Amino acid sequence: MAGIEVRIHATFVLLLVWAAFIYYKEFSTTAGAVQGVFFTLALFASVVMHEFGHALVARRYGVRTKDITLLPIGGVARLESMPERPREELAIAIAGPMVTLTIAWVLWLALELSGAGVPAFTAVLGRGAPVDWAARLMWVNLYLLFFNLLPAFPMDGGRVLRAALSLRLSPLRATAIAAGVGRAFALLFGLLGLLYNPFLVLIALFVWMGAAGESAALQQRTLLSGVSVERVMIREIRTLAPGDTLATALEHVLAGFQHDFPVVDGGKVTGVLTRTGLLAALGKSGPDSRVADAMDTSFRTADPHEPAERALARLRECNCQTLPVLDGGRLAGVVTLENVAEFVMIEAALRSGGSRQGNADSTRAGSR
Repeated sequence: MAGIEVRIHATFVLLLVWAAFIYYKEFSTTAGAVQGVFFTLALFASVVMHEFGHALVARRYGVRTKDITLLPIGGVARLESMPERPREELAIAIAGPMVTLTIAWVLWLALELSGAGVPAFTAVLGRGAPVDWAARLMWVNLYLLFFNLLPAFPMDGGRVLRAALSLRLSPLRATAIAAGVGRAFALLFGLLGLLYNPFLVLIALFVWMGAAGESAALQQRTLLSGVSVERVMIREIRTLAPGDTLATALEHVLAGFQHDFPVVDGGKVTGVLTRTGLLAALGKSGPDSRVADAMDTSFRTADPHEPAERALARLRECNCQTLPVLDGGRLAGVVTLENVAEFVMIEAALRSGGSRQGNADSTRAGSR
C-alpha cells in the first residue's frame, strides 16, 4: 500500500484469540466471539491508517518508511531516519494522532447523521453493553488518541516532546530528557499493570526498551557524525586464499577474535568467509574442503574515506557482520558492527570525561 509493506507479527494472532475469548466470556455466544475478532480487526485497520499518517508525512520530507508492523500493542512504522529539523519531526510525530482524531470525528459524524446519536463511553464499553460498532470504535480511537499523546517516549506524545525540546536544546539532550520522561511513564505503567491490568506491563516494557534504544541510536549517530570509515576500521586482519582449507580458517578463528575473513586472490578481494558459512561448510564437507567453496561472493564493501554512518547502514541492510574496506581496489581493512560499537563507547567515555573535567575546571575557576 503506497509502496510501503505492511507486516503482521506472529504474536498478533494471540491478540485475536484473546479478543475472541473476552467477547465470548462477555456475551456467552460464538457470534459474540466472532464480533470480537472483527472489531479487533477494524480497530487495527485504524491503527494502520494512523501509521500511514506518519509514513506519508515523512515521505513529504524525504524520509522513506521501511515497513509497518502490527503488534499486539499497536503498530510500528520503521522510518529509515528522522529529519534533521525539529519542526519536520514534530509534523511527522503529530500526523498519526491527527489521523486517529479524524477517524473518530468521521465516526461521530456518521452516528449523528444516522440519527442514532453518540452514546456515552460506558454505554458501549461497559460490561454487557450491546455491540454498537461505530460508537465503540469511535470511543476506543479517542481513548488510544489520549493514551498515545502521553509524553512517554517513544510513543507519539514523547516524540512530540522531543521535537519541541529540540527547538531549544541539542538533539542528544532533548532525547535524553524525553527518554527520561518515557522511562518514568514506563515505571508508572508497570505499577498500574501489576495492580490493575497486565496489558500495561507489556506497554511498560515497550516504552522502556524503546526509550533506551532510541537514546542509544541517537548517541551513535551523534558520535559518528563526521567520522570516516578509516577511523573505525580494523587494519590488522587475517586473510585467506581461495585454495586454503577450512581447517586453516578454523585455526585462525581459534587463535584470535576474528570471525569473518576476507578472501584475497592476487591482491584482489574475491569473497568473504563468514563464521556462519564456515560452520555450515564444516558440517557439510569437512575441514579439508576449500575456502573458495564456502566463501560469500556477493559481499558488500566500504571506502575508507566515506562516512562511517553510511557503512554502518550498509552493514545493517545486508544483514552481515563485516565489510571489507577497499582503497584503490586493495584491501585496507574491515569494518564490523562490533568495532563501530566499541568506537562509539570509547568516544562517549572520552566526551563524558572531558565534560566532567570542564565542569571541574569551571568550579575551580569560580572558587578563586
